Amino acid sequence: MRIGIPKEIKVHEYRVGLTPSGVKELCHQGHSLFIESKAGEKIGFSDQEYEQAGAILCQSPDEVWQQAQLIIKVKEPLPEETKKIREEHILFTYLHLAANQSLTTSLLQTGCTAIAYETITDPLHCLPLLAPMSEVAGRMSVQAGAHCLEIAQQGRGVLLGGVPGVAPAKVSIIGGGVVGSNAAIMALGLGADTTIFDNSPDRLRALDAQFQGHLKTMYSTKDSIYQAICQSDLVIGAVLIPGAAAPKLVTYEHLKHMQKGSVVVDVAIDQGGCFESSRPTTHSEPTYIEQDIVHYCVANMPGAVARTSTLALTNATLPYVLQLANNHWKTVINNDQHFANGLNISAGHIYCKGVADAFNYPVRPIDQL
Repeated sequence: MRIGIPKEIKVHEYRVGLTPSGVKELCHQGHSLFIESKAGEKIGFSDQEYEQAGAILCQSPDEVWQQAQLIIKVKEPLPEETKKIREEHILFTYLHLAANQSLTTSLLQTGCTAIAYETITDPLHCLPLLAPMSEVAGRMSVQAGAHCLEIAQQGRGVLLGGVPGVAPAKVSIIGGGVVGSNAAIMALGLGADTTIFDNSPDRLRALDAQFQGHLKTMYSTKDSIYQAICQSDLVIGAVLIPGAAAPKLVTYEHLKHMQKGSVVVDVAIDQGGCFESSRPTTHSEPTYIEQDIVHYCVANMPGAVARTSTLALTNATLPYVLQLANNHWKTVINNDQHFANGLNISAGHIYCKGVADAFNYPVRPIDQL
């Protein structure tokens, strides 16, 4: 198969679809890899490394899109990229369509097949291709939040772990999944007074066992969240409904009762965000102030540590890329229900219920593929 890896063009996005090692594995199995020149340059993956791995260097993104059947990316295509997408393209990347109606409409119009990393499942009902970036984002959320609490960033001027004789900061994490548990690892590691909220008693029990009682756990209700954020220095939104828009769990009204200069980090911003006041930001302008609360809502947080993220992402995606490369994509989808959950769009139809529901579009069953 002809596989293309264009350079990412989102602001301060330096991740790349595959490492040289991943490219080498695909070339070894007989596939042709086309990669845009300097796609991995910023994170130490040189054009020479990709050439030595067997890739064909392309001097323009147009050349990649024209040559390839299967497009491997990291982030969703921006408008200038959707213009290059053709009906025969298979797009394999993070899409987050439930938070982006214009992109959904554009992809429907191209007639392409779009498979989303973030909706592929596994036999344990986990999200194996979202997990590595959730781990990175969860850990980064505490780093970012700690920085935003500094006076220079218009925060409260609170040190997350405190010092002897001074209480540590209070951190509330809404959502006990991969993002939330990784945020808890970092917050506890820095000495913060950390509480995690989830609406699954079984998940709360598992977290209590994992952290051996050092992490406070609370059942998530509107009232328990409200009570917590009024006293919190840092609130991390880590809620996910696979393929669907994130629920708004913290409202504008809640902000009025929070402490001036406290910080919210919305890791769910890719799916629309779980704070009503959230709007996407970039690494060049990561924060804004709303009702005296510092908001950090960067939509591609793992891009800040792009080398680590690219290595972790390739580890997860390569087996799936190999399946798509070695077989017809319809065969893969028809034979693997978990892979089929990744199919968001094909030939002008939506196959992901969460995306369809977000915009009141009809959803097409997989058996009608």
